[in-house]
Amino acid sequence: MRCPCNRNKCRNKQYLDENTVKVHLEQHGFVPGYHRWIHHGEEYIRPSLSYVNFSEVPSHKNLNLDAENVFRNVTENILDSSIGDTNYYHEGPSSFYQNVDEHISFNFNDNINAATTDTLEISNEYAKNLFDNPKSAESEIWRGNPHGITQLSLISEILQMKAQWNMSESNMDQMCQLMSKLCPKENNVSDSFYSTKKLISELGLPVEKIDSYQNNCMIYWGADSNLIECKVCQHPKYKPQRSRTRRGSKLIPFKQMYYFPLTPRLQRLYASDKTASHMSWNFTHVQESDLMTHHSDSLAWKHFDQTNPSFAIKSRNVRLGLSTDGFQPFGQSGQQYSSWPVILTPYNLPSWMCMKDGYMFLTVIVPGPSNPKDKLDVFLQPLVAELKDLWYNGAMTYDVHSKTNFTMRAALMWMSSDFSAYAMLFGWSTEGKLACPYCMDSSESFSLPYSGKTSWFDNHSKFLPMDHPLRRNRHLFLSGQRFTNSTPPIKTGEQLLNDIDEYGFLPAYEVDADELNKEIHTVASCGWRRRSILWELPYWSKNLIRHNLDVMHIEKNIFDNLFNTVMNVPRRTKDNEKSREDIKLLCNRAEPHQDEDTGHYPKASYTLDRRGNDVLCSWLNEVKFPDGLISKLSRRVDMSRLCMFGMKSHDCHVFMQRLIPVEFKELLPKNVWEVLTELSLLFSSFTTRNVRESDLS
Repeated sequence: MRCPCNRNKCRNKQYLDENTVKVHLEQHGFVPGYHRWIHHGEEYIRPSLSYVNFSEVPSHKNLNLDAENVFRNVTENILDSSIGDTNYYHEGPSSFYQNVDEHISFNFNDNINAATTDTLEISNEYAKNLFDNPKSAESEIWRGNPHGITQLSLISEILQMKAQWNMSESNMDQMCQLMSKLCPKENNVSDSFYSTKKLISELGLPVEKIDSYQNNCMIYWGADSNLIECKVCQHPKYKPQRSRTRRGSKLIPFKQMYYFPLTPRLQRLYASDKTASHMSWNFTHVQESDLMTHHSDSLAWKHFDQTNPSFAIKSRNVRLGLSTDGFQPFGQSGQQYSSWPVILTPYNLPSWMCMKDGYMFLTVIVPGPSNPKDKLDVFLQPLVAELKDLWYNGAMTYDVHSKTNFTMRAALMWMSSDFSAYAMLFGWSTEGKLACPYCMDSSESFSLPYSGKTSWFDNHSKFLPMDHPLRRNRHLFLSGQRFTNSTPPIKTGEQLLNDIDEYGFLPAYEVDADELNKEIHTVASCGWRRRSILWELPYWSKNLIRHNLDVMHIEKNIFDNLFNTVMNVPRRTKDNEKSREDIKLLCNRAEPHQDEDTGHYPKASYTLDRRGNDVLCSWLNEVKFPDGLISKLSRRVDMSRLCMFGMKSHDCHVFMQRLIPVEFKELLPKNVWEVLTELSLLFSSFTTRNVRESDLS
């Protein structure tokens, strides 16, 4: 018999024996709203709309906020508590689908204030599609299965297994067919991967395949979707067909990008009671003194609210952050292929939710095999167009928590990436003497005479107060020089955009933009390379912060250079012959100079000898850590060459902040160990969960 208790797995969905049902009823009580026992013999009677009470919403005391269950929570919530009155659900599946139209119309008429007829029709159509489509969420794989497994929950697990174990489509087909044979004859188990994808498509989370040219000149999208050749270089859109290809066969483009529309994914956050109640957390959150615990506590967030008051006053408007980076899907030893995913994160959620994997929306996949570099903007056109539409027009969305319909708007707050991706997104070159995006044309970098590298040594002194004693020091930095230059002013977004427009730079997707931008960059000798597509967002130039550098990338780069230098790893250390000669020429330091008699360079105080390297590697080879903290270091230690290899970003993160103060204390001089410890504490302060504004100043 069906168990009518208020247990999440039961609620007239699971079949149990009589004794177990009695125990469940004693522990959990009856499911709210189940007054007519239609699942246990009583006749179903259609309720009158006048008796519908939307205030009787079941309370969920134990919300599962695990990001991995968001997909299941959305679909289950649509058929469970999201409609408002529990009688609709507990009167049976057929009654739910019969009354959903009447319920939606009644609910929206009571909750939409000053809504026009057109808006109301859009609201009904949106809600009808939202609540009607995932019927597989209630369809059991076979009637009366002991675990109450539904068709949607089964295919969710199957697709997760495919992604986790990299299963082929043929393996999926065979596994589905085997499961169908093992189940009773009348079952709803998908018999192929195609049917599984077809069921998933009912959830309303579409994906668009957009043809593109292999040289990243353009994408065949929008007004250019019907073109058959590249408008920049006139290269054909499709690959040449073989002479014996049968007539009517499908044309194959040279390259395709994937775009996952953002709007339906944001609407799903409001379709689940597990997340809808938290989508206004940033608005109701109260900051404690000057303590910053969330993005909404930052000055950039408050500045955005001041410059866009009409957007900030609506608590359910979505704030987004963008991040991207390249990765090789085939690993270091496989085919060289660089793919660039673009991920958006909603910052409305609390800090313990918005950083979870389940709330990071994969929006764009830029195909390889080469790095798009300055052509990344070409692939961001659909995303920017949707962001502009969400800013100006918004999207009609149903909030299951408040049982109201509202116009959801969205804004991109800032971006996060490493320094190389910064150039691709911002349009400022991060190479050469003008690489600093803060100093820009006021940079005082120079080329080292022996190594030939660009250096900003002693350039940091300009950020010190004018009366700071280090500004007058002639021995610790560049020999015989005093630094008197002041800090360059920070340019606002409007000033930066005016500079770009005065130079005449074009967006990367414009025809002949590549040649024109290169010519302007060469003639003007400036750091700008193009006009970023993000400047098209109406609020972008007013933002206080438009870009954030990823501390994990910076931390890994500094750790690699630091560790290889301290361990004196050949061909990786920064302490080489050319650097010693540059120090001799530019600085007043006698310690690292070459011995004229022997021709050898003395050992520096900040490097370890062979015995020190052996002690350090032996300790790293035997040290134990808690599970999940760091990878097994014994696999990263090469005892023959006394060095480390294959360190991942998280390994470098743990090393930098936890191990450096311990491992070098007995191996390096005190003055060197203190500097490394201070550097470790600095990165620890960067990654702390709580930051005080007074500490930043």
